[in-house]
Amino acid sequence: MSEKNRDGKRTARERLAVEREKQKAAEKRRRALIVGASVVCVLGLAAVIGVIAANSGKEKSSSAGPVVAPSGAQGKDSLAIPVGKDGAKATLTVWEDFRCPACQAFETMYRPTLHELTDAGKLRVEYHLVRLIDGNLGGTGSLRAANAAACAQDAGKFRDYHDVLYENQPKETDDTFADNAKLIQLAGKVKGLDTPAFQKCVKDGTHDSWVNKSHKAFQAGGFSGTPTVLFGGKNIYADQTMTPAKLKQMVEEANRG
Repeated sequence: MSEKNRDGKRTARERLAVEREKQKAAEKRRRALIVGASVVCVLGLAAVIGVIAANSGKEKSSSAGPVVAPSGAQGKDSLAIPVGKDGAKATLTVWEDFRCPACQAFETMYRPTLHELTDAGKLRVEYHLVRLIDGNLGGTGSLRAANAAACAQDAGKFRDYHDVLYENQPKETDDTFADNAKLIQLAGKVKGLDTPAFQKCVKDGTHDSWVNKSHKAFQAGGFSGTPTVLFGGKNIYADQTMTPAKLKQMVEEANRG
C-alpha cells in the first residue's frame, strides 16, 4: 500500500472518530438540557405551599371560590383531564406545569408518539395541571395557563390548546402566561376556541380553585417535580433510557396483553 493511500485511510479514520465524538457530545448536551430543565422544575417545591398561602388573598376571588372542574374531567376529585379513548388498555398519567421547561422538553420529544397512540385508541393520557413554577419564581402564569387549558377542555379543545401553550412557552423567568390577553390571543391558533364563553372563563378564573386543588394533590402525592410521567405506577421520565420508541413498545405490549 502506498504512503498516500495509508495517509488517506488514516485521515478518514480520524474524521470518523471526530464525528463520533461530536455525536456523543451532542447527545450528552441534549440529555443535560432535559435533566437541567428537570432540576429547575424541582427547585423550591417545599416553598410552594407558603407562597400560595401568602398570595391567596391577593389573587382573584375565584381562586378561593368553589371548585369547578372542567367538563369531562375524571379520576379522584375530577382532577384529571383525559385525552384518548376511555377503553384504552394503557394509561399514562402526566403531572405538568405550563411554565416548566422540562415539561416542554418532554412534550416536544414525545408529542408525536402520544398523538399517534391516543388517536389509535391504544393509549389514554390523564393530564394533571399544577403551578410549581409560580411557587419557585413567583407570578401566576402557571395558574393562569392551567385555568385557560381547563377552559379549553370545556370547549372540547384541550389537546390542541395544550400543545399551543407549550409551542409558545416563554422563558421560565418570564411570567408571560400571567396575562389573560396573551392566553386568549394564543387561543386564536386553535380553530373555534376563541369564543366569548372561552374568554369569560379565562378572565373569570373559573377553574382557579380546581387548579389549586390539583396542585395540592400533587404535593400530597409526594412527587419531586414536573413533569412526573407515570406508566404502570412508575415515573418513566426519571428513566434515562426511556425514549418515545421504548414507550410505544411498552404501550403496544400492554395492548397485546
